[in-house]
Amino acid sequence: MSRALLTLCLACFVMASGCTTGGIHRTLAQNGLTPALSPKLLAVYMPWFGDHSHMDVGYSSEDATVLRKQIQQARRVGIAAFVVDWYGESRPYSDHNFALLQEAASESHFQVALLYNESEDEDSQATDSAIAALDKAYSAYFGPSAKYRDAYLSYDGRPMVFVFPKSGHIDWNRVREHCSSWDRPPLLIYKDEPAPQFANDFAGSYAWVQPGPGGWAPDGSNWGEHYLKHFYDTMKNKHPDKIAIGGAWPGFDDSAAKWGLNRHIQRACGKTLDETMSVYRQYYDSSNPLPFLMIETWNDYEEGTAVERQPAANCAVGGSPSPVSSR
Repeated sequence: MSRALLTLCLACFVMASGCTTGGIHRTLAQNGLTPALSPKLLAVYMPWFGDHSHMDVGYSSEDATVLRKQIQQARRVGIAAFVVDWYGESRPYSDHNFALLQEAASESHFQVALLYNESEDEDSQATDSAIAALDKAYSAYFGPSAKYRDAYLSYDGRPMVFVFPKSGHIDWNRVREHCSSWDRPPLLIYKDEPAPQFANDFAGSYAWVQPGPGGWAPDGSNWGEHYLKHFYDTMKNKHPDKIAIGGAWPGFDDSAAKWGLNRHIQRACGKTLDETMSVYRQYYDSSNPLPFLMIETWNDYEEGTAVERQPAANCAVGGSPSPVSSR
């Protein structure tokens, strides 16, 4: 399974490092299908390209033809769903593009889910913002009146909503209670272990790209092995009743991002992706399978984690398009 995603990230990779990309797509065709007992593969998706406030990657996220091609490319390498970065209606361009992506997913027997970024408002305002965002999601994307509800990612019949923490001001107990009367209350999935509300408010956790306790190595050599081992050990032994979503990444480089701090995880000619996709096997097997493994990311070029195959004209060393513009 890991070789399929390993080769995917090399499609535009390294024109100066001595790595080669020969035979990549033949390998993809041979290894794209994941074994039945493997985790369901997800990939984080950024829906904001083309609004001129982000890097120019050569396509628009509101181009339905592009979305369909991305879904087909993802399916060929065994990815079953995109987990889409989302801020609710506060960013209408991205919200609009999620709707387009869900429609395209419905056409292709693919799935999508929301990765809700917490509001950075203070206290009650942040909670109200989260409730308003989930109300919108329920109405438009996974509730009974949602047109393409069939394409929304679910677990045991309930839609999954991933949460990316920001300020930490949200009262998630209040949010969960607000959603409890819905026909299918969402399963809230938090980054890492969201103490102290984990037991009551969140159905599970996902691992996220980072180097872990050793910090960012200047040469990018710390790819997060200890972090992932701690995550899987914690979820398996401390929270066996919760949904564990593993994480895997090809590298990291935020030098093209407006908010960048010159942080790096080297790609190592695809070895980083292969390593991060393999750690879970030390903790899960066929008798206790990991339900999901999430690739981080499909197309975040601003932080250098994209695995999407891009046309050669848009590629630069490191696997990211040349930054025509940035945030």
